[in-house]
Amino acid sequence: MLCGLLTPTAGDGRVAGHDLRGSRAEARQSLGYMAQKFSLYGDLSVKQNLNFFAGAYGLDRRARAEAVARVIEIFQLERHLPVNSGTLPLGFKQRLSLACAVLHQPPVLFLDEPTSGVDPITRREFWLHINGLVRRGVTVLVTTHFMEEAEYCDRIALIYRAQEIAEGTPDDLKIRAAEISGGADLTMEDAFIALIEDSDRKREAA
Repeated sequence: MLCGLLTPTAGDGRVAGHDLRGSRAEARQSLGYMAQKFSLYGDLSVKQNLNFFAGAYGLDRRARAEAVARVIEIFQLERHLPVNSGTLPLGFKQRLSLACAVLHQPPVLFLDEPTSGVDPITRREFWLHINGLVRRGVTVLVTTHFMEEAEYCDRIALIYRAQEIAEGTPDDLKIRAAEISGGADLTMEDAFIALIEDSDRKREAA
Protein backbone atom coordinates (compact mmCIF):
# COMPACT_ATOMS: atom_id res chain seq x y z
CA MET A 1 0.00 0.00 0.00
CA LEU A 2 2.79 2.45 0.88
CA CYS A 3 4.44 1.61 -2.44
CA GLY A 4 1.30 2.74 -4.25
CA LEU A 5 0.44 -0.75 -5.50
CA LEU A 6 -2.73 -1.21 -3.43
CA THR A 7 -5.49 1.33 -2.91
CA PRO A 8 -6.15 2.10 0.77
CA THR A 9 -9.54 0.77 1.90
CA ALA A 10 -9.80 3.43 4.59
CA GLY A 11 -7.86 6.32 6.05
CA ASP A 12 -5.19 8.45 4.43
CA GLY A 13 -1.54 7.98 3.63
CA ARG A 14 1.26 10.01 2.12
CA VAL A 15 4.73 9.22 0.88
CA ALA A 16 7.10 12.16 0.46
CA GLY A 17 4.06 14.41 0.52
CA HIS A 18 2.19 12.51 -2.23
CA ASP A 19 -1.30 11.24 -1.43
CA LEU A 20 -1.62 7.47 -1.91
CA ARG A 21 -5.17 7.82 -3.23
CA GLY A 22 -4.76 10.55 -5.83
CA SER A 23 -1.02 10.60 -6.57
CA ARG A 24 0.13 7.00 -6.50
CA ALA A 25 2.41 7.37 -9.54
CA GLU A 26 4.17 10.34 -7.96
CA ALA A 27 4.49 8.43 -4.68
CA ARG A 28 6.07 5.45 -6.45
CA GLN A 29 8.55 7.72 -8.22
CA SER A 30 9.56 9.22 -4.86
CA LEU A 31 10.55 5.95 -3.23
CA GLY A 32 12.92 3.06 -3.60
CA TYR A 33 11.96 -0.46 -2.60
CA MET A 34 14.07 -3.52 -1.86
CA ALA A 35 12.29 -6.83 -1.38
CA GLN A 36 13.32 -9.47 1.14
CA LYS A 37 13.82 -12.05 -1.59
CA PHE A 38 15.99 -11.32 -4.60
CA SER A 39 13.60 -9.81 -7.14
CA LEU A 40 15.88 -8.60 -9.91
CA TYR A 41 16.40 -10.39 -13.22
CA GLY A 42 18.66 -13.34 -12.53
CA ASP A 43 19.34 -14.02 -16.24
CA LEU A 44 20.64 -10.47 -16.76
CA SER A 45 24.10 -9.37 -15.78
CA VAL A 46 24.73 -6.93 -12.94
CA LYS A 47 25.34 -4.12 -15.46
CA GLN A 48 22.20 -4.99 -17.44
CA ASN A 49 20.06 -4.92 -14.28
CA LEU A 50 21.46 -1.53 -13.33
CA ASN A 51 20.79 -0.11 -16.81
CA PHE A 52 17.30 -1.60 -16.90
CA PHE A 53 16.19 -0.18 -13.56
CA ALA A 54 17.76 3.20 -14.27
CA GLY A 55 15.60 3.32 -17.39
CA ALA A 56 12.54 2.06 -15.53
CA TYR A 57 12.89 5.00 -13.13
CA GLY A 58 12.69 7.36 -16.10
CA LEU A 59 16.27 8.65 -16.05
CA ASP A 60 17.48 10.10 -19.35
CA ARG A 61 20.62 8.77 -21.01
CA ARG A 62 23.04 11.11 -19.26
CA ALA A 63 21.42 10.78 -15.82
CA ARG A 64 21.24 7.01 -16.30
CA ALA A 65 24.98 6.75 -17.01
CA GLU A 66 25.81 8.96 -14.03
CA ALA A 67 23.51 7.01 -11.70
CA VAL A 68 24.89 3.62 -12.76
CA ALA A 69 28.48 4.81 -12.39
CA ARG A 70 27.69 6.23 -8.95
CA VAL A 71 26.19 3.03 -7.49
CA ILE A 72 28.89 0.85 -9.06
CA GLU A 73 31.46 2.83 -7.10
CA ILE A 74 29.46 3.08 -3.86
CA PHE A 75 28.57 -0.61 -3.74
CA GLN A 76 31.87 -1.85 -5.22
CA LEU A 77 30.24 -3.75 -8.07
CA GLU A 78 32.89 -3.16 -10.74
CA ARG A 79 34.31 -6.68 -10.93
CA HIS A 80 30.84 -8.24 -10.93
CA LEU A 81 29.35 -6.20 -13.80
CA PRO A 82 29.44 -9.00 -16.45
CA VAL A 83 28.22 -11.70 -14.02
CA ASN A 84 24.67 -13.01 -14.28
CA SER A 85 22.85 -11.68 -11.22
CA GLY A 86 21.23 -15.02 -10.42
CA THR A 87 24.65 -16.61 -9.82
CA LEU A 88 25.85 -14.01 -7.29
CA PRO A 89 26.31 -14.91 -3.61
CA LEU A 90 23.40 -13.73 -1.47
CA GLY A 91 25.34 -10.83 0.01
CA PHE A 92 26.12 -9.43 -3.45
CA LYS A 93 22.53 -10.00 -4.59
CA GLN A 94 21.36 -7.85 -1.69
CA ARG A 95 24.02 -5.25 -2.46
CA LEU A 96 22.86 -5.12 -6.08
CA SER A 97 19.22 -4.90 -5.01
CA LEU A 98 19.96 -1.90 -2.81
CA ALA A 99 21.97 -0.28 -5.59
CA CYS A 100 19.02 -0.63 -7.99
CA ALA A 101 16.62 0.76 -5.38
CA VAL A 102 18.59 4.00 -4.97
CA LEU A 103 19.55 4.66 -8.59
CA HIS A 104 17.08 7.54 -8.86
CA GLN A 105 18.11 8.94 -5.45
CA PRO A 106 14.64 8.66 -3.88
CA PRO A 107 13.86 10.68 -0.73
CA VAL A 108 12.17 7.61 0.81
CA LEU A 109 13.49 4.05 0.88
CA PHE A 110 11.59 0.92 1.96
CA LEU A 111 13.73 -2.10 2.92
CA ASP A 112 11.95 -5.39 3.60
CA GLU A 113 14.23 -7.50 5.84
CA PRO A 114 17.29 -6.48 3.79
CA THR A 115 19.79 -8.57 5.78
CA SER A 116 17.77 -11.77 6.15
CA GLY A 117 20.01 -14.76 5.51
CA VAL A 118 23.28 -12.87 5.11
CA ASP A 119 26.38 -13.29 7.27
CA PRO A 120 27.21 -10.89 10.13
CA ILE A 121 29.95 -9.07 8.20
CA THR A 122 27.65 -8.42 5.23
CA ARG A 123 24.90 -7.34 7.63
CA ARG A 124 27.18 -4.77 9.24
CA GLU A 125 28.30 -3.52 5.82
CA PHE A 126 24.67 -3.17 4.79
CA TRP A 127 23.89 -1.00 7.79
CA LEU A 128 26.85 1.22 6.95
CA HIS A 129 25.23 1.85 3.57
CA ILE A 130 21.84 2.48 5.20
CA ASN A 131 23.32 4.93 7.70
CA GLY A 132 25.11 6.70 4.85
CA LEU A 133 21.77 7.20 3.09
CA VAL A 134 20.21 8.55 6.28
CA ARG A 135 23.04 11.05 6.68
CA ARG A 136 22.26 12.30 3.16
CA GLY A 137 18.67 12.98 4.20
CA VAL A 138 16.93 9.83 2.96
CA THR A 139 14.04 8.55 5.09
CA VAL A 140 14.51 4.79 5.48
CA LEU A 141 11.79 2.41 6.65
CA VAL A 142 13.20 -1.01 7.56
CA THR A 143 11.35 -4.17 8.53
CA THR A 144 13.48 -6.65 10.47
CA HIS A 145 13.13 -9.53 12.89
CA PHE A 146 16.65 -8.89 14.27
CA MET A 147 16.14 -6.85 17.42
CA GLU A 148 19.77 -5.72 17.53
CA GLU A 149 19.20 -4.20 14.07
CA ALA A 150 16.03 -2.45 15.20
CA GLU A 151 18.13 -0.67 17.80
CA TYR A 152 20.04 1.11 15.01
CA CYS A 153 16.83 2.94 14.06
CA ASP A 154 15.70 6.34 15.30
CA ARG A 155 12.17 5.07 15.96
CA ILE A 156 10.69 1.59 16.21
CA ALA A 157 7.18 0.25 15.74
CA LEU A 158 6.70 -3.24 17.23
CA ILE A 159 4.22 -5.37 15.29
CA TYR A 160 2.66 -8.43 16.95
CA ARG A 161 -0.21 -10.46 15.50
CA ALA A 162 -0.64 -7.85 12.76
CA GLN A 163 -1.09 -5.07 15.33
CA GLU A 164 1.22 -2.27 16.41
CA ILE A 165 1.74 -2.82 20.13
CA ALA A 166 4.37 -0.16 20.85
CA GLU A 167 6.14 2.73 19.15
CA GLY A 168 8.96 5.02 20.13
CA THR A 169 12.72 5.39 20.26
CA PRO A 170 14.75 2.32 21.30
CA ASP A 171 15.39 3.89 24.71
CA ASP A 172 11.70 4.74 25.15
CA LEU A 173 10.69 1.13 24.51
CA LYS A 174 13.35 -0.23 26.85
CA ILE A 175 12.19 2.09 29.63
CA ARG A 176 8.56 1.11 29.08
CA ALA A 177 9.45 -2.60 29.06
CA ALA A 178 11.55 -2.22 32.23
CA GLU A 179 8.58 -0.63 34.01
CA ILE A 180 6.40 -3.56 32.94
CA SER A 181 8.84 -6.34 33.77
CA GLY A 182 10.72 -4.81 36.68
CA GLY A 183 13.97 -5.61 34.92
CA ALA A 184 17.01 -3.41 34.35
CA ASP A 185 19.51 -2.96 31.53
CA LEU A 186 17.19 -4.68 29.06
CA THR A 187 18.33 -5.54 25.57
CA MET A 188 16.01 -4.67 22.68
CA GLU A 189 15.05 -8.35 22.49
CA ASP A 190 14.22 -8.39 26.23
CA ALA A 191 12.09 -5.30 25.72
CA PHE A 192 10.28 -6.83 22.76
CA ILE A 193 9.44 -9.99 24.73
CA ALA A 194 8.22 -7.97 27.74
CA LEU A 195 5.98 -5.82 25.51
CA ILE A 196 4.56 -8.90 23.78
CA GLU A 197 3.77 -10.57 27.11
CA ASP A 198 2.11 -7.36 28.31
CA SER A 199 0.03 -7.24 25.11
CA ASP A 200 -1.07 -10.85 25.66
CA ARG A 201 -2.06 -10.14 29.28
CA LYS A 202 -4.15 -7.15 28.24
CA ARG A 203 -5.89 -9.14 25.51
CA GLU A 204 -6.72 -11.99 27.91
CA ALA A 205 -8.07 -9.54 30.49
CA ALA A 206 -10.26 -7.75 27.95
